[in-house]
Amino acid sequence: MQIFSTFQHTTYIEMAITALQEKGIKKENIFAVPLQNPPADPKLFDTMHHSDGVSLSDIGMVLATAFSVIGASIGFSLKWGPIYWGLIYAAAGFILGFVIKLIYYKKNKVKMKLQAGLISEVILIVECLETQVDSVEHILNMFRVMGIGKVANSLETTDSFLQE
Repeated sequence: MQIFSTFQHTTYIEMAITALQEKGIKKENIFAVPLQNPPADPKLFDTMHHSDGVSLSDIGMVLATAFSVIGASIGFSLKWGPIYWGLIYAAAGFILGFVIKLIYYKKNKVKMKLQAGLISEVILIVECLETQVDSVEHILNMFRVMGIGKVANSLETTDSFLQE
């Protein structure tokens, strides 16, 4: 039986490995893989195939709507009329909202990098007998595991099938 688990890169994973070895799991049956996280720099513009959930146009659209109403109202008394002034104010409102959101994301890029660092960083694979699964899971849960998955070895099931 193989047990896959994910941890953050802390001393807890070292303590879990030590506890597993004390429970009789051989060192050769424990495999730890550190992961390299992708760069946390958010892209300013999304593509058709990738979106990071960050929108720079939402405040711009709200301000464009509000400014266009104000511009159209003022435009009744100006030379070019309400349609032109409504469009001019809408463009100004969109640009203002876009710049506000751009400055906000540039200043808060550090916070986004810290939040992106909260993903799992180490995969721990433990190969054990089916009788040891409960104790291995208990040990992993004691040391702040982020997630656990179990897979039955295909060789074990094939060997047991051939012996019958």
